Amino acid sequence: MISRERVIEILKESEALLEGHFILTSGRHSNQYMQCAKVLQYPWFTEELSAALAEDFKDKGVEIVIGPAMGGIIIAYELARKLKAKNVFAERENGKMTLRRGFVIPKGARVLVAEDVITTGGSVREVIDIVKEQGGIVVGVALLVDRSNGAIDFGVPLSAALTTEVISYTPDECPLCKAGELPAIKPGSRSLK
Repeated sequence: MISRERVIEILKESEALLEGHFILTSGRHSNQYMQCAKVLQYPWFTEELSAALAEDFKDKGVEIVIGPAMGGIIIAYELARKLKAKNVFAERENGKMTLRRGFVIPKGARVLVAEDVITTGGSVREVIDIVKEQGGIVVGVALLVDRSNGAIDFGVPLSAALTTEVISYTPDECPLCKAGELPAIKPGSRSLK
């Protein structure tokens, strides 16, 4: 088991968790920004977090760990390594999450779905659907960070290294904008629409 304090320490040290004044992908403002890909730059942190998550699934008979591209690939690989399971990933093709590259989920295979971070859980739901369509049995979901603060229910056991809620505001109601002390910055990997 890893403590919440240790997870936050890892996220801050790897600069995956930033504090300041941020414009999120949604256009909302927040005093925190989470870019979990940054923690995955450090194999020793990824290993520590994955070992803690793997403990929750060590007795579930996991045969395959699958993650959605891009964010879930590394964490799924590391969990598969810890659980001595096969590792595959799903990716988007023509806007739809799918298995490619010859990956298959054998009927009856016990599958763990892994992702770096969720807010709405959309990509994880798509991967769960793929596993079920192929006849696999989803035994759980493992996450580095659950930004929904535990509000998402996938219908299977869920384990997150950190469960938190990112508090955000519309630009009009943002107390950081009203205070005028910190300019809003937009980090991240997607363009704002």
